Formats: sequence, C-alpha cells, structure tokens
Amino acid sequence: MDRRAVYGPRDETVLSQQSQHRSDEILDGDIDEVLEAKRADGKFWKKLREQDLPIRVQKILHQIDFYGVYRCGRIQYDCHLITALVERWRSETHSFHFHVGEATITLQDVQVIWGLPIDGEPVSGTDLKRTSVQWQEYCMQYIGFAPEEGALGHGCRLRPSYLIYHVSASLPTLHTLLLYSMRVLALLLLDGTMCPDSSGNLVSLLYLAKLEDIVAARNYSCGSAVLAFLYHELCNASQKGKAAIGDFNPQLWRSICPLIFYAIVEMHHPERVLRQFGMMQNIPDQPDTRDMSLHKITHSNRTGTDWVL
Repeated sequence: MDRRAVYGPRDETVLSQQSQHRSDEILDGDIDEVLEAKRADGKFWKKLREQDLPIRVQKILHQIDFYGVYRCGRIQYDCHLITALVERWRSETHSFHFHVGEATITLQDVQVIWGLPIDGEPVSGTDLKRTSVQWQEYCMQYIGFAPEEGALGHGCRLRPSYLIYHVSASLPTLHTLLLYSMRVLALLLLDGTMCPDSSGNLVSLLYLAKLEDIVAARNYSCGSAVLAFLYHELCNASQKGKAAIGDFNPQLWRSICPLIFYAIVEMHHPERVLRQFGMMQNIPDQPDTRDMSLHKITHSNRTGTDWVL
C-alpha cells in the first residue's frame, strides 16, 4: 500500500520542497542507502594523539578560540544515525521535523560544545585566482613552506598529508616558525574538522589569510560560520540524488539571523525550537521560501568574487 494513503497528503504550504526531498523517494520505497561521511582529519588527529601539544601552542589555540575543538578531539560518526537525521531535515525551516515537533542545531550547541564565538564579523572573504606558482608563494608566506609541484589540486586545495608533516609536537623556539606551525594547525582544525572539504581528502588554502585575521583581531563569529556550513551540508544531503570556553550569551543563542561562511548564507531559526531553550513553543510563522535561492550559490566558477560584498 502506498504510504501516502496511510499518512495522507503533506501540507506543502510549509514543506514546499517535498518533491526534491530524499524522503519523497523513501515513501515510494525507492532508496534505502546509508550516507557516508567524508572526512580529511583522521591522520591529523592520530598525530596529535601521539604527543600532547606544548603549552605554548595550547595558549595560542585559546587566543583564537579553537581550543574547545582541540579538546573535543576527533568525533566518531554514526552514519546510520546521520542518515536518519538527514531524512528528517528540512531546508525550508532549517530544522529536523520529528513526531514530537521541530528541533535543530543552534548557536547554543556550537558555543557550548566547541567553545566557538558566535558574535563578531562574518568569516568571509574573496575567492582568489592564482597560478600554481603563486599558490606556492602564498604558502611560503603564511605557513613557511611551498608544496611541491603537482601537490596542489583543484587550484587552491592541498592534501592534508602535506600539512600534517609540518605539524610537530616539539615546535621550534623561533616565534616566526611557531606561527607557521600554528597556522597549519588552525587550518587543519577549520577545514579538516569544523568545515571539512566536500572531497573528503583536500583542504582549502583560501582560509589561510582569514585565519591570520582571526588570530590578529579575535572578533570573528567562527561559530556562526561552522553552523552555516553544517546547515548547508544538511540541506544538500537531504536533496534527492545526493548521497576552554568564552563567555556565554543566551540572547545571541536565540537570534534570528543569517549565518555566513564565505559563499554560504543560511538562516538561523531558533523561534521554531523554543523548547530547546526551556521556553513555551508557539506556532511558528510560515517559512520564507526566498531563502531557498541562497542554496544555489556556490564557489563554482566564481573565482575573484568578494563574498563580503
């Protein structure tokens, strides 16, 4: 029997994208696949487990608010659970639709679990266009070594193994060399663990300059960037055919606002999950379908774009 005959038609005034959602095929019995997580941080965390980072390095991680990510370590994934959650994720509302109501991952979760700041300037910048030689010079400037010819893939992307080799538990005493190693470590944490590259085995050098800004200014909302990336990946996965903490600010946790990470813009809708904040849940407003157009914006063929503008 068709499950639609049992459960009845869906209310498309809210779930307007049902025809593109993977759950539509599940109702027809067309798919029963488990999504696989793409990760590029296995060897990186293995190296960090071999020997604790020196106190000086941990102090710098505190300064750039990445220490909470380091303390949590490599998180083990349950791909079956992730698949079940993706099937409940709705890009119209950026929330999971359960029988008991809506729930989502909020700015509160990002700040409490990883200790990332959720207030400040958006983590965004320009997609630079450079030749391989220019990228090698760029690496020499920021991390103190130039990848060998052919190591760079897809323009500005580099295999983590080339970076992991330069992360040493016994770092040099020279301040400049220490900063080189710290930038490599921060890049691996950001693009290997917090916002892993979709290829599963590459990290982007685009973020090196922005990491330097984060180290210098410390007023960037890295938590918002990570949550924007997570929402974006959940929205993509739900479509058919696609397989030491700082001061808390509860008012910011409940902010209805855009989350930004370079080309990614996703809306944060805590007003739909007020029970997660210990509050009474009212009937949420209709979702703004204009947000759906933001999902189509990507880095592809947009070299040179200043995403801040």
